[in-house]
Amino acid sequence: MFKTVTLYTNQLKQLKGFYANVLELTILASSDIHFEVSIGTSTLIFRETTQATLYHFAVNIPGNQFTLAKHWAKERVSLNREDAVDETYYARFEADAFYFEDPSGNVIELIARRNVDKWSDFSVDSLLNLSEVSITTPFVDEVGEQLQDIGIPVSGHVSIVPEELNFLGRKDTFILLVPPQRRWYFSKRMSETSPLKIELIHGPEIIVLKDGKVIIEKSD
Repeated sequence: MFKTVTLYTNQLKQLKGFYANVLELTILASSDIHFEVSIGTSTLIFRETTQATLYHFAVNIPGNQFTLAKHWAKERVSLNREDAVDETYYARFEADAFYFEDPSGNVIELIARRNVDKWSDFSVDSLLNLSEVSITTPFVDEVGEQLQDIGIPVSGHVSIVPEELNFLGRKDTFILLVPPQRRWYFSKRMSETSPLKIELIHGPEIIVLKDGKVIIEKSD
């Protein structure tokens, strides 16, 4: 679902160093005001802003590489913990997950889908695609309707629940629609309304403004 996702940061230099040198991801392009990172079939872009921002996003990895992925991550970062454990199993998605944060406090999740295998050592080449991207907005109902209008369905609920974490998407890729001030799993961070852009593989661009309003720009 995610072709490119653009996030904003007031710590561009620190984030570029983290993604390039700590996680050792491939930098596709960079300038004084942005950089682009390859995450499997998706591209993650960070652009400079003066505003403090906060996001959650997840990356799909092969299910049989979960233990290898944790070892790879622990060599580079400290894993977040919840109730004294640093991993969890989501029965609904048949997936295992662990979490860590980048220098801006963005909550990053690596989620291992048990129905996907890759027979190799874990490396950055094991990152399949962006799995989840958060949209935090005080207009959960309104934005939920906009997303459904462009063909992104609600998953797990009959309809949008404004005060809850809502999954919109299919299979293993989702937009997480959430109100402000809801704690992210495996973190002390609270959800914050922050601008972002999502370019779908097949579909329009979703632009989230700094107040949480959303503009849908149809593709040509």
